[in-house]
Order: sequence, then C-alpha cells, then structure tokens
Amino acid sequence: MKPSRLLLIWLAVLLAIGTLLGTVQALDVPTPASLSAISWGLLLALLVLALLDAIRLQRLPSPRVHRQMPGSLALGRWSEVRLQVSHDFREPITLAMFDHVPQGLTFDNLPLSVALEPGQFSEVGYRLRPLSRGHFSFAQCEINLPSPLGLWSGKRLLDVPAQIRVYPDFARLYGGELLAVDNWLSQLGVRQRQRRGQGQEFHQLREFREGDSLRQIDWKATARQRTPIAREYEDERDQQIIFMLDCGRRMRSQDGELSHFDHALNACLLLSYVALRQGDAVGLSTFADDQPRYLAPVKGSGQLNVLLNTVYDLASSQRPADYQAAIRQLLTRQKRRALVILMTNLQDEDHGELTNAVQYLSRQHQVLVVSLREETLDQMRQDSVQTLPEALAYCGAVDYLNARAELNERLIAHGTPVLDVPTSKLNTELVSMYLSWKKAGAL
Repeated sequence: MKPSRLLLIWLAVLLAIGTLLGTVQALDVPTPASLSAISWGLLLALLVLALLDAIRLQRLPSPRVHRQMPGSLALGRWSEVRLQVSHDFREPITLAMFDHVPQGLTFDNLPLSVALEPGQFSEVGYRLRPLSRGHFSFAQCEINLPSPLGLWSGKRLLDVPAQIRVYPDFARLYGGELLAVDNWLSQLGVRQRQRRGQGQEFHQLREFREGDSLRQIDWKATARQRTPIAREYEDERDQQIIFMLDCGRRMRSQDGELSHFDHALNACLLLSYVALRQGDAVGLSTFADDQPRYLAPVKGSGQLNVLLNTVYDLASSQRPADYQAAIRQLLTRQKRRALVILMTNLQDEDHGELTNAVQYLSRQHQVLVVSLREETLDQMRQDSVQTLPEALAYCGAVDYLNARAELNERLIAHGTPVLDVPTSKLNTELVSMYLSWKKAGAL
C-alpha cells in the first residue's frame, strides 16, 4: 500500500502552511494564535482520515480477473490477450492493472487503466509477442486498488494461472490452406516447371506425342494398336525426407531477431509442409542438443502437427556438432533410402570430419547439406573500406567466406550437393531445390 497523489498534495499543502506560519513567528510578526491551532487540526484530521481510509482499503475484496489467450502463439508475431475484470463494490471504481508476463515474451499497452461499474464487468487487452519458443506459464496479475477516499493505493497480486505454448512461425502456412499451395509458393518466388513423362511412377498409356522420348514407347502396346503408344509417368510420391538439424553452438548466431537455429527450424517446417502436400513422408533427427530427438518419416497432413509438437520447445545448446556420431545414429534408425537434409553452419575446420561422415551417409541415402551464411558477412564484403579497422574486418570476412566456399567445393567434388545461402533466402532456395529435384525425378 502506498499514498496516492491526493494524499501527497494535502500533505504538501499543510507542510507549506506550517512552514509559512513558523517563518512568520520566527520573524516576530504578529499572527492570530488560532492559525497555528487550525493548521495542526487539519494535519491531525488528515492523518485520522488517512488511517481510516487505509483500514477500509484493507477490508475491500479484490476484484476478479479472468485472462483469455489464444491456444498457442507464433514466434515473433503479435497476439492479443484479453482481461475480464469484475467487482462487488457499490460504487464505480477505476484501477490500474499489470499482467505479469513471463520472461521471453514482450508486451505492449501495459499497464492498463480499467473503469469498473457496479454489477458489470470490463474487458481490456494488451498485445503479446514471443521472442523464444517453448512452454510459458502465467502466474499472477497485479492490480492497484484505490481506497474509498482516494488517499491510498493498494497493491494486490491475484493468482490467474495460465499455460501457453509458443510454436515456430507457421501461422501463414495454415492461412495458406485456404489457397492452393502453388499460389503460396509463387509468392516466395518459387515456380514449378511442368514436366511430362519423366518421372518414375507409371501413370497410364496414351498415344505418342511430339516431344515424347523414344524411351517412353511401349513396344508391346504399339504392336497391338499398330500406332505408337507411349508410357506416361508421374512424379514419384512415396519418398521419405529426414531433416538432420544441428542444435549446437554454431547455430546460435543471430540474424535479425532470430538465431540461425530458428531460421533453420522454420525452413524445415516450411519444406515439411510442401513435401507433405506432395505426398512425401517427413521425419526429423536432431543432434548436438541435450536430449536428441527423432521422429520417424510419416506421410499425411497430421504429421505436420506431430512435427510442431515435437520441436516447439527445441532450443540450441553450447555443444559442438559431432557429425559422425549423429550420422551413425541415423543409419541405425533409418534403413530405407531417403533424402537426408543436413541443416548446419559449415566452417573450414569441418572439412575432414564432415566429408567422411557425409560420404558414409551417401552410400545409403541421398544427402543435401544446407549451410546458413551470416548476412553480416555479405554486407561487410559490400561496404566501402575507409579506415584500418574497416579494412581488417573486410579482409577477415573475405577470408572466412573463401574458406567456406572451398569447403563447399570439396563437398560438391565428392558428389554431395551443398546449399550455402543467407537466412533471408533459405526458405525460397530450399523449397526451389526440392521441387526441382522432384520434377526431375531425382528423388
């Protein structure tokens, strides 16, 4: 409980009157004796009223607060939280509210001012924006309750427990369910090329057309019909995709508000959405984290929800990436041939270990190495150099990028495709590569 502005103003006025009377008396200026008595009487009356007002404030019941939140939040997106407040007072009251938001969530429009009428409830709201994924718990809501005479303000902590999960930013894809996935992908700059008769799964027999390959001719059907008959193929849809997600310390680099780990996780979810719509099975394997997780490849739209619930609280760690151990563990679990997409941040010291591990994995699976590149390095390479520190930074960035490029060339020379992109282009480039391989029958 603390004094209100009204009480402080009255105390300041009485203090000023007392100081003035004391100064006048010290200067031997004749003043009525009743003025001093009136001053002390006013001060005593104010103290008595303040004491009674404080007692009445302590006896007032606390208002009731109910918090309404979405079922889940998306990382980095603003959402609204509504607070319903009601009371049993006989008179209108205006109070201040502050919701205790867990660490990791930012807020806007707090504290709140709420005007309450007798027998009614008021609803106010504020905005919430998660900065990290995971599970968050709300415990208390703080209100500042004014006393009946307005001389005090009482702080009350109300227990309003609530739980909420923060998922990766995947809301735009759920909105994309209302449109065709091709339209949504076109907004990312992805273009699907029409292809006919180059897949691996037989679809139907039809007449030979201009542009068909001679390898498509079905000679037995041609002999029966006495006209060229071609086999038509469609894209193979029974593929398996496994994301190997590096959760180690090198993925903690920041690009904007998100770390490389969050960018990589969002890209995995995006490609999972596209692949599941294409009829492929999607799985996940993490490494270099405190508790490695594995999700077997499964087809169907329900796999996306399973994947989200598996990774929503996944976080990067301080551990180094052990590629060989992660690949050996994956090979023991995944026997069927699949497309393994390794999401990491390559560095020049990875050459020996990574090359051997990827070659070992390529014997059984098709491998794509996706390496996230820091946006700041590309920016430093383009900035003008005018001072010695800028020159040193420029040379360091160029040397680091050249070492990465050399490692990429070595992996490509050993037959392993590498996608080295900044985080801003990761989603588009990864989906484009998948679709191009899908259309070309390379999967």
